[in-house]
Amino acid sequence: MVNKECKATIASMNLIAKHIKKVSSKLDTGSVKRLVDEIMGSQRIFLMGAGRSGLAAKAFAMRLMHMGFNVFVVGETTTPAVQPDDLVITVSGSGETPSIANLGGIAKKIGSKLAVITSNKDSTLGKISDIVVIVPGRPKEDVIYEDYHERRMVGYPELAPLGTIFEITALVFLDAVVSELMVRTGASEAELKKRHTVFE
Repeated sequence: MVNKECKATIASMNLIAKHIKKVSSKLDTGSVKRLVDEIMGSQRIFLMGAGRSGLAAKAFAMRLMHMGFNVFVVGETTTPAVQPDDLVITVSGSGETPSIANLGGIAKKIGSKLAVITSNKDSTLGKISDIVVIVPGRPKEDVIYEDYHERRMVGYPELAPLGTIFEITALVFLDAVVSELMVRTGASEAELKKRHTVFE
């Protein structure tokens, strides 16, 4: 017999999968192409984001490294200073996270190319970025409905709290970009594996 907790788990997974499928069907491929073109043409790529969005950015940085790109994560102790010819990619559902929006502004002042993965094109980051890829989701800054019935009425999944839907969708999107880059470069999985750490 399936208990209530398992039913909720499956329902939440199905809802997120359905959301990802919907996003993929409405994705602006023009902005995605611009992002991929910039990655292909950049000597150095910097990734940044806060919290779980930052983890999605780090996961993408890791795959770019596996592909042989010269990539860094902003905030790490060994990360060099951003230069005018660099590409800076930010991941922020709201596009308003103060630390990331401020760093995005600094990147623009330096003269680097700025890209953002966000749900909010009219955000601070959306307005200053050269490339804006819209990944719809529920940013954690949205109104939180404490009551179960309120959440059901407005369509919020009770087991996908805060920014979960954006964060998971952004992660899936960025992994899909890796697939596009593999096609563009002709890279094989065996080549990626050569750069994978042997310490895991």
